[in-house]
Amino acid sequence: MSAKKKDLLSSAMKRTSEWISSQDVSSDVTVHVGEASFSLHKFPLLSKCGFIKKLVSESNKDSDSTVINITDIPGGSEAFELAAKFCYGINFDMSTDNIAMLRCAAEYLEMTEEHSVENLVVRAESYLDEVALKSLSSSITVLHKSEELLPIAERVKLVSRCIDAIAYMTCQESQFCSPSSSNSGNNEVVVQQQSKQPVVDWWAEDLTVLRIDLFQRVLIAMMARGFKQYGLGPVLMLYAQKSLRGLEIFGKGMKKIEPKQEHEKRVILETIVSLLPREKNAMSVSFLSMLLRAAIFLETTVACRLDLEKRMGLQLGQAVLDDLLIPSYSFTGDHSLFDTDTVQRILMNYLEFEVEGVRLSNNGVDLAGDMERVGKLLENYMAEIASDRNVSLQKFIGLAEIIPEQSRVTEDGMYRAVDIYLKAHPNMSDVERKKVCSLMDCQKLSREACAHAAQNDRLPVQTIVQVLYYEQQRLRGEVTNDSDSPAPPPPPPAAVLPPKLSSYTDELSKLKRENQDLKLELLKMKMKLKEFEKESEKKSSSSTISTNPRSPISTASMGKPPLPRKSFINSVSKKLGKLNPFGITPYNGRGRTKPPKDRRHSIS
Repeated sequence: MSAKKKDLLSSAMKRTSEWISSQDVSSDVTVHVGEASFSLHKFPLLSKCGFIKKLVSESNKDSDSTVINITDIPGGSEAFELAAKFCYGINFDMSTDNIAMLRCAAEYLEMTEEHSVENLVVRAESYLDEVALKSLSSSITVLHKSEELLPIAERVKLVSRCIDAIAYMTCQESQFCSPSSSNSGNNEVVVQQQSKQPVVDWWAEDLTVLRIDLFQRVLIAMMARGFKQYGLGPVLMLYAQKSLRGLEIFGKGMKKIEPKQEHEKRVILETIVSLLPREKNAMSVSFLSMLLRAAIFLETTVACRLDLEKRMGLQLGQAVLDDLLIPSYSFTGDHSLFDTDTVQRILMNYLEFEVEGVRLSNNGVDLAGDMERVGKLLENYMAEIASDRNVSLQKFIGLAEIIPEQSRVTEDGMYRAVDIYLKAHPNMSDVERKKVCSLMDCQKLSREACAHAAQNDRLPVQTIVQVLYYEQQRLRGEVTNDSDSPAPPPPPPAAVLPPKLSSYTDELSKLKRENQDLKLELLKMKMKLKEFEKESEKKSSSSTISTNPRSPISTASMGKPPLPRKSFINSVSKKLGKLNPFGITPYNGRGRTKPPKDRRHSIS
């Protein structure tokens, strides 16, 4: 059929449809679409819809009225109503909200050029090419509407065309796109990330309405066109915050989520993690911590969780305490408040990166300063978890032992964690308390920490003596160094003592007073130790006499007193006179008094 004849036929059909509408001609076909029913006429429908023509030809021809049931048309009754209006020549508006539905419905109803000139398929394609796919926001809207029209939207290539248009226009709009899809180097990436944080583009919020599978396809198409992967960070953050909203990842308790919803969010999270940029500093540690909490809560794959732990380990120097306080959910079987195993793996990843030199950039970061920050962070973390009674001794010691010593300038943080742990676990044995106290190096305690430890009853006696000993050694060294240094020249007769020199003298006198106080404390501790030794000897000697009275050794000991011991206690007793509070009067079993002094060393 020639084009001229097609135009004449189309014009005739249009006039016929208008006449049918104006004359209120009774309908001869009823179309049921879902719960909606449409009383229509065969002539306008059959002239444009190949699908309805087939259904009418297969129906009962003897009946005056034909009934057709359409159950799976894309867009449902709304799409069929617009297609019917098109068949009748009734004007309606095409928009980005209904064009995807119209295009898929036209394909389903076979409204092609084979049946009518400028049929609905052609008109919808024209609108897509000339209007809808010319702007970024319209393309995103059409793609979002296509999610409910699958798989026919894929068959007419509506989804792929929208994705390609979005990828092209985002690369034109964004600052993170280069003509070449290859990266120029990790060093340049990290330097740029540190000098200027990525700005969230205006279209990033629009992409968050997409379903996760289409969202992933859009980002992959963007990277294929040269979009830098580290520029996807803000887009992924927006999408994650919107799609994972409502998860109870910051508290301990049972899950309050439906299984279907849990599965959907698990797929979303695993997809987001797979799209995260590999460049260092592309994502903040706080965001990675939020993803890790969600991954543990949703019980994602082990690979997903390990990937997040490695990313956090790479940037552990930028973390704060809240980033490591990952709750231990009750369904994992751990009764402690915080997930210490995860933090331990994060720290191990950090140490591996430091030792092996596995770094994504060489940006001049002070490695020593970074290590010191990590050490202080872990000490604060241990002090936070130490108050939890459910934290076992093995976990506490295991976490403390992997903190590198070079990261701990002082031991004040570790002492604080140890003291809190001892206070929260008062029923520990002496052996366990010694194990906990062995985690800190008493030589690296500050003066304030030493003063506190010397009066801390929770610490073992050996630890207190060790603290006092090292503090005394340090003060003795300071005093010795001050005495060996040359004296400053005397000031002029009329001159006033400089403020620096006067403050130095005050400090020296203060140190001497503190040294005397520490010596006195050390003497008190020695006296306590001597008392403990005397009591233990007294108990052992009395038990020996009572259990073995016929032993020649015990009989000899009953006949003579013990030999005097030259010790610090004896010297103190001589000064105090005849009073001997620490001496032990020998027991001879017959009420005999102490032998005379001239026979003290005789055998008989």
